[in-house]
Amino acid sequence: MTSKNRSVPVDTLLPHVNYRNLGEAMTWLSKAFGFEEHYRYGDGPSGGQMWAGKGATQVRQARDGQKSPGQLGYGTQSSTLIVDDVDAHYARSKAAGARILEEPHETEYGEYQYAAEDLDGHHWLFSRHVKDRSPEEWGAVVKR
Repeated sequence: MTSKNRSVPVDTLLPHVNYRNLGEAMTWLSKAFGFEEHYRYGDGPSGGQMWAGKGATQVRQARDGQKSPGQLGYGTQSSTLIVDDVDAHYARSKAAGARILEEPHETEYGEYQYAAEDLDGHHWLFSRHVKDRSPEEWGAVVKR
């Protein structure tokens, strides 16, 4: 039997993202992407959790020797956040200095989205479902 976890709901995928200056990153993620700080811990801080709607991400201070995607020159992962108003989110992100990688557009699989990088070069997609298309319609092979 599992007990209720007040930090993270059950069946939640919780990415952990490292930042060179965690305090600055938490402020920037709030301003640019609309995340809300749930908590922070440790000196500096050393970690925290941020929420955007029902989505959460764990953020951590990068340790010595850890490099950000911006320092590496390539992305290490991509996170997608479903938002109600992609265009308003895009305008907010752009005004806050996010590097826009893809302008808002509709995909072949029925999403309206844009892509951006945060201040440390992490790749983010912000998306809204606009058209119901089965995976087979756009070329996917469904296994389950």
